[in-house]
Amino acid sequence: MDYASVSGEPATNGLPTAPAKAGSHDHPATPSPLKPRKRKPNYNLIHRKPLPLEAYPLPAFHPTNPISLLRLAYTYLCQLILPPSSHPADLYIGYFSPESRSVHVTDPKHARALWEMGFFGKGTLSRSELSWLDREKAQRKASRLGGGTAEEATNKRRAERRMFKLERARIEAERIEKQKLVEEGKLDPSVLENLETDAAIAKRILEEHNIAQTEANMKDLDWTEPIRTNDELDQDLENIEDQEHLQLTLEEAFFLSYGLGVLSICYCHPTAGPYNPFANQDLLTRFSHHSTFPPQSPFTEVPPDSKFLLNYVVYHHFRSLGWVVRPGVKFAVDYLLYFRGPVFSHAEFAVIIVPSYTKAHWRTEQGAKERRVRQNNDWWWMHCVNRDIGTLLKMYKVREFVVKRWVANRQRD
Repeated sequence: MDYASVSGEPATNGLPTAPAKAGSHDHPATPSPLKPRKRKPNYNLIHRKPLPLEAYPLPAFHPTNPISLLRLAYTYLCQLILPPSSHPADLYIGYFSPESRSVHVTDPKHARALWEMGFFGKGTLSRSELSWLDREKAQRKASRLGGGTAEEATNKRRAERRMFKLERARIEAERIEKQKLVEEGKLDPSVLENLETDAAIAKRILEEHNIAQTEANMKDLDWTEPIRTNDELDQDLENIEDQEHLQLTLEEAFFLSYGLGVLSICYCHPTAGPYNPFANQDLLTRFSHHSTFPPQSPFTEVPPDSKFLLNYVVYHHFRSLGWVVRPGVKFAVDYLLYFRGPVFSHAEFAVIIVPSYTKAHWRTEQGAKERRVRQNNDWWWMHCVNRDIGTLLKMYKVREFVVKRWVANRQRD
């Protein structure tokens, strides 16, 4: 939308400005005030912590200030004698859902904390951040006060753009057909001048769409809603029940539970029965069995190339390097790597996990036979379970191969 400002100052060339049109009363024309834009959230403040842990940095030391050395020594000794805990006072709680093969965090405070400190999980009713409640409030408020939400405006523009493209393609096909007839001498050339231009098509489609939308709204207004005060509307918006919770992938949940120790996971919802959290070894076995569909039997051994183990090793590797790791199913990859998070910039890298069987055992006849058996969804090589998870993860190696994306504008000759 273009905004034009009106000024009553004389022109710079010395000529008087044209008088404004007046109605029944000669009042000077005043510009309509522009609505202030809604300020964006301060993401630097909201996501200031890269992980859901507390850090206690030492005070800065200035060589020109001897007092800073005393303060540094005092803080260091205090933290050495009574080290503060980096973990929250109460662990975050989630429950494992075998149907969705994920871990659900239903407490709104816990869900918000895990998203704001590390971008873990996604909203069950949103694309990433838990925004269903805010969108629902905005939609209800807009429907009562008139207007629409940003999503409705976007859908309207997409519908108009789709109709415009279809109509333009139809007229283009008609123009080509008539051009052939003109070249063959079967049609008068003046007919081509009567075809609509793109601007005329867009204007006509927009008018037809607005008329149809107005008629549909008039049909829906069969009853008049009683007038309600702003306090009543605000009260209704506050009473909306939040139906969304945070959904963690198996790798994210295991990293929060085993890697950071800030998440406690149980089998059922905390309010459905006694709260019995899983041990890390039980989580490793259970997540490995449910990482494939259909899930494996709980009595089978966990293979070394389990899908969950491979994914978690890569996830833990990049998280330890400081990257924000997000699922990459939308882009047909395993993971996406963000420098700070999805609210700050686009992903820097896309990760595809390719298992490499480099151990000498796999090149023997026995190893080749086992790999053939593996293709039949069976595994019998692993006869025992390693109880030490740390030792188990150290047996895996991650090799990074960076492939640049070819961009025409940056890689021209």
